[in-house]
Amino acid sequence: MKILFVQALSMEGIDIERVYPIGIVVLASQVERQTNYDLHLFDMNMSPDPYGDLRHQLDAHQPDVICVSLRNIDPLGNKTSSLIPNFAVTLAFIDKYAPEATILVGGTGFSLFPERLMIEYPEIDFGVTGEAEKIIVPLLANLANPPRLPGLCFRANGNVSIVPPVGDYNMLEYQMPNRDLLDPRPYLTVNKYVESIGVETKRGCSFTCGYCSYPLLQGNNMRCRTPESVVDEIEFLYNTYGVTRIHFTDSVVNLPVDHLDNICTEILKRGLKINWSGFFRENLLTEENVALYSKSGCECFSLSPDGLSQTALDAMDKHMAVRDILNTAQVLANSGVVTVYHFLVNTPGDTEETIKEAKELIDAIYNIHYASKTLGTIVLNNIRILPGTKVEKQALENHVITPETDLLYPTYYNPAPFDRLRYDLEIYHTKKNIFMWQEVAL
Repeated sequence: MKILFVQALSMEGIDIERVYPIGIVVLASQVERQTNYDLHLFDMNMSPDPYGDLRHQLDAHQPDVICVSLRNIDPLGNKTSSLIPNFAVTLAFIDKYAPEATILVGGTGFSLFPERLMIEYPEIDFGVTGEAEKIIVPLLANLANPPRLPGLCFRANGNVSIVPPVGDYNMLEYQMPNRDLLDPRPYLTVNKYVESIGVETKRGCSFTCGYCSYPLLQGNNMRCRTPESVVDEIEFLYNTYGVTRIHFTDSVVNLPVDHLDNICTEILKRGLKINWSGFFRENLLTEENVALYSKSGCECFSLSPDGLSQTALDAMDKHMAVRDILNTAQVLANSGVVTVYHFLVNTPGDTEETIKEAKELIDAIYNIHYASKTLGTIVLNNIRILPGTKVEKQALENHVITPETDLLYPTYYNPAPFDRLRYDLEIYHTKKNIFMWQEVAL
């Protein structure tokens, strides 16, 4: 059997930061280990002519099965553009130029809207929601009559049926993917800021933040790899491909705290000269572990406290206090490592008073980081409403959306009278940022 894995377009243009598609590489590695199928991988995001090069892949390899990964449904970041049109065109393109091939679709974007996408795009023969390592090989081996595998989406009697995913893949059994299937080296020079190579240390998230889809996609049960296996992979990437910057793809990289601590200790033990980043839980950072993370190569502490006031933090079930954000800011300012903060704006329950509190929090963050000049930026976004989240319920209750609202396309929680608040706060904080650096220049 000949199989082509395709990473669908997940960015708006060739000048956008790109990410190595670890998902299709992990799945292709599983297939390679267990079968003798003929495998090829293609990332449309790395091509200046994605459809022309996809046509070349189809013609050159004549695949029997084409596995398409839909990682993102839209670019987020307050944008109203969607990646679904490109996905739809990709399916139609494959159907036209490889009409006999079976099309299998998965990825996090697909997992959010499996039934809707299966119904809307009949080119899809099968879908997979959630983790696919356990089911990819038995599915490929039984395409004519697949068993009811966890996460499988299939058509029966004119309807779409979905077997609920389990989310129980044992990360202690996780094997480093064979990145020779898709050479990482071209990805090392395409980005200006973001690390393009990701490494998984765990899956699942024990938090239930009101806007977040991670628990829906990976479950609440955290499943960790051993620290040694994580660092084995980092060391291999460094020695084999020259990777010196990585991003830990975990939803929260420093949970459990001892897990990240042990990874960093192992990095130092082996003398690996790499830089890394991840998203951190604020109230788990201390002077001791921040020093360890910095020494082991952390080049940016990305925080996503999300709430600019206690009202916002509580509305989004962050289980955190404003003082936690400020305490952590002081620890990070002292570390000398750049910190980036991500906040959500116009959250449920916002009032004139919470907006005042938001500006006070921004002031405090700048004041704390001013002396060390360690503040990268503050990123402000509206909440992207996703199905199955608390914010979706809040949006319905507050008449921000209706039951008929199509959440497949960019839909933000941004009701009047504060629907322009993001712009006001961006002006407010950007002035502080620009002036801070100008004073450094002088």
